[in-house]
Amino acid sequence: MLSVLYEGQDAHRLDQDSSNKRIREALNRVSACERILLLGHGSDKGLLSREADGRDFDRLIVNHSHAFYLRKHPGNIVAIWCHADLFGRAEGLHGLFSGMIITELSEALLYEVPTTGEELARENDRLFRRLRALLDEGVPLREIPGRLQALDDARTPLTDFNYSHFYYL
Repeated sequence: MLSVLYEGQDAHRLDQDSSNKRIREALNRVSACERILLLGHGSDKGLLSREADGRDFDRLIVNHSHAFYLRKHPGNIVAIWCHADLFGRAEGLHGLFSGMIITELSEALLYEVPTTGEELARENDRLFRRLRALLDEGVPLREIPGRLQALDDARTPLTDFNYSHFYYL
């Protein structure tokens, strides 16, 4: 669902199979004026990668060791994974960061947010398409959290939760 944020863009893309060293080298080469998108699953410690079989997470592919390079992009990072905001705050990063975003039914149960699989798929697709539109329109990242909340026309427990967990750091 997050691929909508970069589809059709001429961007250098690294996937979860990239080594920590390769990611550091790429971050070091990126101009400070270019936007960096960090997307996927993660924790307050960073962005996670799945094992080759796709079942379990086995390593952090963006973590504390990358923070030095990310700080060279003040205000121009978009980081979307569960608790990316905690990682960004701890590392002194700036840009648009998500907090906890419910993307799976197990997360909805954990956070006691009533929803269905159908609503989850539909509303998350709408959320990230709206975010892409705001990015494409050149809306400053600091304005996006408020603009996203204003675009939530469903106003369900799920959308209230997800739309309210975007922060500009």
